Amino acid sequence: MQRKAYVPGVAALLAALLAGCTGSSDSGGSTDDANPGDAGTATAAAQPGRYRTLPEPCGAVSHSTLDSLLPGIAEITDPDQQELAYEGEATLTYDTDRRVGCRWKVESTDATDHLSVDFERVVSYDNAVSDDSQAQELFAKAEEKADLPDTATASATSDVSESPSPSNSTASPTASATPSDLQPRLLDDLGDEAFLDDTLSNSASTAQQRTVTVAFRTSNVIVTIEYEEQPTTLGVTPDSKEMQDKARKLASELADSLSS
Repeated sequence: MQRKAYVPGVAALLAALLAGCTGSSDSGGSTDDANPGDAGTATAAAQPGRYRTLPEPCGAVSHSTLDSLLPGIAEITDPDQQELAYEGEATLTYDTDRRVGCRWKVESTDATDHLSVDFERVVSYDNAVSDDSQAQELFAKAEEKADLPDTATASATSDVSESPSPSNSTASPTASATPSDLQPRLLDDLGDEAFLDDTLSNSASTAQQRTVTVAFRTSNVIVTIEYEEQPTTLGVTPDSKEMQDKARKLASELADSLSS
């Protein structure tokens, strides 16, 4: 009789223990799910850039634009060789999703012309920094490296260049300096930000080579154009305005193609 009385007591004890464990588990689960601290400390990830891909660089410049920038193409009589000149040569890169480029070199009776275009798609790997902000930082470094003259310096150069030289003196290099509107400068009509650089080699033993660089940023893509010309005749200097106009026209075309 005592044995029969003991068993129900054990069963009741086990039932109570099981009920307590179940209640503890439910309470613990509710505590784990509620984490109000996460909502207050979470930081939204920075927005990705507008561009996820890059254009095919050697096909980004039209034949008509190449004809203007590289007049030697029109002098090529062999159709196959002319087609190769139009095609250009792709720049070697290791990640075509991030950077691509193309370059052309064409000789004419008057000069040798070089053209290169470079597209860089900037991606930030910091969740707190957007692709656009990262691209803006890189572009600022490129602008700083170009070492553009400040507005005051360019204005002073222009004033000197426009002043008449005494008839009995030899014009100095400063007096024949490039006018301020052709000086290296920031551009306000191209992409989100842009600049133009214009340099002339100082070699006296060879024809002077002029290099015009136009760089601009649109969202997280940075485009750089380099246009070089070296005349075949010693003493001839490539025209700054003509080269700048051609390079800026190409830059506008590339900016429009990216936006479309």
